[in-house]
Amino acid sequence: MPKILIIGATGSLARPVIQALKKDKFNTITLFARNPEKLSVKETENCTLIKGDAMNYPDIEKAMIGQDIVYVNLSGDLEAMINNCIRAMKASGVYRIVAVSSIGIYDQPLKSILLPYRILTDLIESSGLKYTILRPNWFTNEDEINYQITRKGEPETGNALSRKSIADFISRIINDPGLYVNENLGISKPD
Repeated sequence: MPKILIIGATGSLARPVIQALKKDKFNTITLFARNPEKLSVKETENCTLIKGDAMNYPDIEKAMIGQDIVYVNLSGDLEAMINNCIRAMKASGVYRIVAVSSIGIYDQPLKSILLPYRILTDLIESSGLKYTILRPNWFTNEDEINYQITRKGEPETGNALSRKSIADFISRIINDPGLYVNENLGISKPD
């Protein structure tokens, strides 16, 4: 039964991931957020809540204790936050991470708004951790699961996809951490 830490638990993508992970009643889920009170009772039911800031290393280090896998769903100063996560994971002996980046981070020229996502990706890839990085297309709220995967170096194809699709894929990886190890994947709805 994996012990899962979700960093950025109030994010619009983290919420469907939480629901997808709860389908397996044996998962042990810890939700880490600056404002966990934004989560509903339904979202937090049977989860451990940790109020903390990914910019504050001691908060992250404390949250890592006893975890098996970390799902990172961040916004803001991504470089500082992912550096804290990587450092805390290594200090705590947690080596599996699933992180969300963005479509377009390998485009030339790189749009300045995507630079923090590229830095996040580069830092994770060079961290020595066992990672899966997702570069999703735009999100929708459609009630469907329909996605395709492309690998790093392949053209990014497809269209906007549902949060539910991304959550399904992330929950598959978390429930089977041997999937897509050290892969950097685009995810989109098929054309």
